[in-house]
Amino acid sequence: MSSTNILLWSVLPYIAISSFVIGLMWRFKYDKFNWTTRSSQIYEGKLLSIAGPLFHLGLFAVIGGHIVGLLVPQSFTDSWGLSHQAYHIGAVTMGGAAGIATLVGISLLIYRRRTTAMVFAQTTKNDKTMYVFLVATLLAGSAATLSSAGVIGQEHNYRESVAPWVRSILTLRPNGELMMASPIAFRVHAVIGMSLFIIWPFTRLVHALSAPVGYLFRPSIIYRTRDGRGIAGNRKARSGWERIKY
Repeated sequence: MSSTNILLWSVLPYIAISSFVIGLMWRFKYDKFNWTTRSSQIYEGKLLSIAGPLFHLGLFAVIGGHIVGLLVPQSFTDSWGLSHQAYHIGAVTMGGAAGIATLVGISLLIYRRRTTAMVFAQTTKNDKTMYVFLVATLLAGSAATLSSAGVIGQEHNYRESVAPWVRSILTLRPNGELMMASPIAFRVHAVIGMSLFIIWPFTRLVHALSAPVGYLFRPSIIYRTRDGRGIAGNRKARSGWERIKY
């Protein structure tokens, strides 16, 4: 392989993984209070109520499809009696629907951000860069889906090239020749996708790895009246819970 192909298919993946993991650790340790989506729902909620679920649900389906398609070997689905043709039809159909939903959702989100003055005022250069890489990844992924279906160029079974390449990266035995055998649409999608993972920890995309687990275990919030009318409710205050006078 040429030095460029070695860099793209045997080095860049580990740069992306390192940036993603180390960047998240650094962000959590030194920039924890900015680990947020910087929600703009307070400024506009009608369009967000449509675009937000459409984008996120579509993206969850896209990610799930990538996990199954790239990490589950074809030999496994064949052993379960699922033919390549049946798998391919299901993947293209469901993947295409998920891709359309995601693209429509992100388009509406960008439209909302650009046309709502207060939302646009809260948009940083970092956000704009993130949107460029995110939309480019989605568009390249859509092109790869069309390529696998034969709509663009010849039909290609990515489970014999792209998927084994991904697994070779994860097992620390990179085989870039597998990726070189795939159509250009898949290679472009892979490079843009790895670039997105490189910048991921330094954008608002970090919120995708957050979950409000602490809310399940936090203590109850106690409210006390401050207007002198006594404690609300019919029960008398228990010992140790005297009403506070101001």
